[in-house]
Amino acid sequence: MTGPRRPRASIVIDLGFGDAGKGLLTDFLVRRTGATVVVRYNGGAQAGHNVVTPEGRHHTFAQFGAGTFVPGVRTFLSHPVVIHPTALLLEGRALRDKGVGDVFSRLRISERARVITPFHQAANRLRELVRGESRHGSCGVGVGETVQDALEHPEDTLHAGELRDAARVRKKLQRIRERKHEELRTLWSALPAGPGVERERAVFELKTVLEAWLEQAMHVVTLGLVAPDSTLATWMAEAPATVFEGAQGVLLDEWHGFHPFTTWSCCTPANALALIAESGLDIDVERIGVLRGHTVRHGAGPLPTETETLRPLLSEHNVHNAWQGSVRYGWFDAVLARYALDVVGGVDALAITHLDMLERLRTWKVCAGYQHEPMPGDSELIEHRTEAGLVTRLAVPTIPSLERQARLAGWLARVTPQLEECEPEEDAVLGHLERLLGRSVDLVSRGPRASDVSLRTLPRRT
Repeated sequence: MTGPRRPRASIVIDLGFGDAGKGLLTDFLVRRTGATVVVRYNGGAQAGHNVVTPEGRHHTFAQFGAGTFVPGVRTFLSHPVVIHPTALLLEGRALRDKGVGDVFSRLRISERARVITPFHQAANRLRELVRGESRHGSCGVGVGETVQDALEHPEDTLHAGELRDAARVRKKLQRIRERKHEELRTLWSALPAGPGVERERAVFELKTVLEAWLEQAMHVVTLGLVAPDSTLATWMAEAPATVFEGAQGVLLDEWHGFHPFTTWSCCTPANALALIAESGLDIDVERIGVLRGHTVRHGAGPLPTETETLRPLLSEHNVHNAWQGSVRYGWFDAVLARYALDVVGGVDALAITHLDMLERLRTWKVCAGYQHEPMPGDSELIEHRTEAGLVTRLAVPTIPSLERQARLAGWLARVTPQLEECEPEEDAVLGHLERLLGRSVDLVSRGPRASDVSLRTLPRRT
């Protein structure tokens, strides 16, 4: 006789700049493994994870887990996640309208999760408006502003558990409003004229904003959504499988992305692995990396293989917005894919999504390496180059440095991708990718639904 099967955990990791298909993979894994828990392990309310159900319902998940359409599946927003209470409530109501009637009863928020206030969001937007054409690509939700504020002013950091005490929260909000308002005074003269600027300035100047936000935010407490971290361990112990849903992508990671075009979040599986260790459970873990069959980026920053060829061939759920601008596309970049895989120490399974686009291409292209003009200090950024001088692998620093990552961002903006071509036929494309990456492609997606995902090889669990 065999004993009971050990529970398993699947960690979904975007190996690009985000938008690779984490929502799709999360929904697929929930349905395939029978997972009853989805854990958001990084990022915050700026996520945009799209799921289309078998019957055609669609939702762009921001704070609820992308397995929420499956009955009984619960979401835990862990302590590294930065939450936006009022947006969370709106998303829950939107899901109710789409037929998920028990959506709030299946969600819990760590007491330690940091909370975005209206003053953080407005400050974030005003700073981006001042940057003008030099914007960092923020989503305008206030995640970065909240994280930076927590590092510099921990005494004023608002955590979800504190929402149980309205008087305490009100005092913190008053201090945050006054301090952020004072910080931004030096920007007033540099701000462009327009209704957008006036709207964000009004957040600090209208006395009603604080009380109105507090009244709404307190609903996360009355709904019973805030819970101790021990809740996660209990849920995982009860679940046959758990899916850890990442946000953003490794190429946007706060320390390994290309500064300053990054997110204030750890986008590697480190947070998920720490949460599993904290649970004290003996669990089989698989790390699943996800990339598109082309490169995508929503926001400013380097994109060496950028091309306009792909834009008219793609239809996105995530489209242009006022803060990030338009979605940008490039040919598959094997150099950046190798870099992301090196940053995370490899994955147990690799998924390639959006392969249905191949039928609309005359040829498929991939960047095998970069040509570049040598400059002082380049050698620190490069792990391998061919005898002909083609850079095929970027170096991962032992000790991360924002200054170094900023130099890498500038270097990537100057390189010329060396493109290879092959027929836009799935087996040919996947074989080409496997040769360039030196590993198998284990899952593929040919559409937006879980039924469009299929296994090529069995994932190797650790």
